[in-house]
Amino acid sequence: MSLGLLFPGQGSQTVGMGGALASAFAEAARTFEEADEILGFRLSRLAWEGPAEELTQTRNAQPAILAHSVAVWRVLADAIRGASLAAGHSLGEFSAYVCTGTLSFESALRAVRLRGELMYSAGQTRPGTMAAVLGLEDDRVRELCAAASSVDGLCVPANFNSPGQVVISGDPVAVDRAVRMASDAGAKKAVTLNVSGAFHSPLMGPASEGLREALEGLDFRDPRFPVVANVTASAVRSGAEARRLLVRQLTSPVRWSESVRAMSAAGVDRFVELGPGGVLSGLNRRNARGVASVSVGDPAEVEAFTAS
Repeated sequence: MSLGLLFPGQGSQTVGMGGALASAFAEAARTFEEADEILGFRLSRLAWEGPAEELTQTRNAQPAILAHSVAVWRVLADAIRGASLAAGHSLGEFSAYVCTGTLSFESALRAVRLRGELMYSAGQTRPGTMAAVLGLEDDRVRELCAAASSVDGLCVPANFNSPGQVVISGDPVAVDRAVRMASDAGAKKAVTLNVSGAFHSPLMGPASEGLREALEGLDFRDPRFPVVANVTASAVRSGAEARRLLVRQLTSPVRWSESVRAMSAAGVDRFVELGPGGVLSGLNRRNARGVASVSVGDPAEVEAFTAS
């Protein structure tokens, strides 16, 4: 059996995340204590008690999700020692690199805190938005984004989450046009999302440059086992490549469905999602049909996974 690790991205946060895990497992409690010390504020309290409006802020959600994912990984260290591949959705790629030894927890935590701040700032400088399009083929969404883009605004695909589920991103006027065009083209659903910027689009260029400077100062080691990158949907085996692709990721689409298919093609026959929620395991109902996928984020799920 070949195990693949999946790490969730922003949007999976929820008040209470990690609290029960920290109460049940000393290793998880130490992980959140370490995060509090590194960042200089009570990230744990924010994750466990909220308020939701503050936890949802990009600069807070990203380190909170990473801390929860790393806490689960540390609790399950023995049970998942034989993992062969990993991947993380957007922010989750940083979690994957912590768990494969490419980045230290401290380096990744500081980086994603800054990443969130840079993404928010870029969204304030050039306001953008995102929208979910359901029920259209990937190529059709690409065509609609190109048709909706004009001198007054840009629209691009941002997340290829699963067949028939694509998120688009860009200037509000162009995204709104694409949403109308998608509805006219027969999309089951096309709706604008409540986000603070046009993530995974060229509008994140300033954030990308800031992240590049920050990552240049961090130690990137070669992963113990490969991480399938969002940008290329192919395996990363060197720290240098990991650093480069994490920078590109901010302005490039997340090729998630391709990444999961690549993991399956490489022999992964069981997936485990580490962290809050179960979004990625849910997507696997279409991305990896017939392959076992479970999410692990609380004590009951830890016990069920280790028992299996």
